[in-house]
Amino acid sequence: MGGSGGGALATIKDNHVVAAYARWAPFYDWSFGAFTRHPCKAAVAEMNALPPSRIIELGVGTGISLPLYDSKHRITGVDLSREMLERARKRVAEDALGHVEGLEVMDAGALTFADGAFDAAMAMFVITVVPDPDRVMAEMARVVRPGGQVILVSHFSVENGPRALVEKYMARYSSRLGWRPNFPIETVLGRPELRLVERRAVKSFDLFTLLKFERV
Repeated sequence: MGGSGGGALATIKDNHVVAAYARWAPFYDWSFGAFTRHPCKAAVAEMNALPPSRIIELGVGTGISLPLYDSKHRITGVDLSREMLERARKRVAEDALGHVEGLEVMDAGALTFADGAFDAAMAMFVITVVPDPDRVMAEMARVVRPGGQVILVSHFSVENGPRALVEKYMARYSSRLGWRPNFPIETVLGRPELRLVERRAVKSFDLFTLLKFERV
């Protein structure tokens, strides 16, 4: 099980997330989406190196990543925000993204898919947003077959320095922001069914880390 590595996490509820991303949806692509473009490309490149696979992306949002996937894959995206998914569906239609199998409103901590239904799972900029990160990690592990791949890209907080002070200050506004600025990496490590095979920074002001796991 993952540990907190730095005290209790700020409480976030589903309604906080839904409300925050309803506000973000109209300008997400040219704001946060532009800021995270490089980490997104790096993560999808990892998936594109796989043989043809069935992939689930948690927190697919407005579908910025969907055109980046190789057409050999079959992609299912889930998100809690209907407003974000409306924009993702429009993108799929306008760009004729035939490799996208489905886009569903769904809680990442309570996926309705069968055990081992996917060859790989992706979660970008999501794990700091969900109310129960440990449950989401468990669900990703559950729906990916043994030997499959799980990729996380996220901001993880630091213990010391000016950035740590900013993150700890901002943490008090987590429910309003809809994500946790203070989120130690240890929170997502240590699950026995997920073996960490790679950890690297992905450049965007050094704020994001890519973690690659193998489902054991």
